[in-house]
Amino acid sequence: MKLQVAIDLLSTADALTLLNKVAQHVDVIELGTPLIKQQGLSVVTNVKAAHPGKLVFADMKTMDTGELEADLAFKAGADIMTVLASAADSTIAGAVKAGKMHGKAVVADMIGVSDKAARLRELKGLGVTWVELHGGLDEQAQARYSFENLLEVGRSAGMPFSVAGGINIDRIAGVESAGATIAVAGAAIYGAKDPGAAAKALREKIKQLG
Repeated sequence: MKLQVAIDLLSTADALTLLNKVAQHVDVIELGTPLIKQQGLSVVTNVKAAHPGKLVFADMKTMDTGELEADLAFKAGADIMTVLASAADSTIAGAVKAGKMHGKAVVADMIGVSDKAARLRELKGLGVTWVELHGGLDEQAQARYSFENLLEVGRSAGMPFSVAGGINIDRIAGVESAGATIAVAGAAIYGAKDPGAAAKALREKIKQLG
């Protein structure tokens, strides 16, 4: 299982400072939607230039013009981009088309999808590289949020999936046992007093599980 760091900071400088501490311990660098909106796609270009050996994940959360936005992300240097699973099938198909043209990955983000099992069945035919089972920050703040529900969907997904939404050192084993190919950690890394140590601990835990 790979480790992905989700960076929800708001400046390229802060992102690069964080990555100087954690990049060696992660496989995938995710540039969060607020960061891309604040800095533009130049943050993707700058991070890829600084860490060419890492997969750079542009969390575009595209809802329309799938082919265009995917093309923009990949031209900026992204290896992976996200389209919302709740978008129209044509939007997702457009993003997949651009992904194939560039030889890059397109991920369907399941954030906000109520009937995840039904949408997963539909996504299988649209050609996305994998799906991200994602409990967003606003959702996590709700009393009814259940991390276990995400894992339960993953166990029956029938296709590659990642998990994002409150992953920490105590939850990482459950993510691995559910069959995820990627565990996405955000605040557990960037919000830690020592982000490098936090990322290293998650990496070591994954190694132990493997």
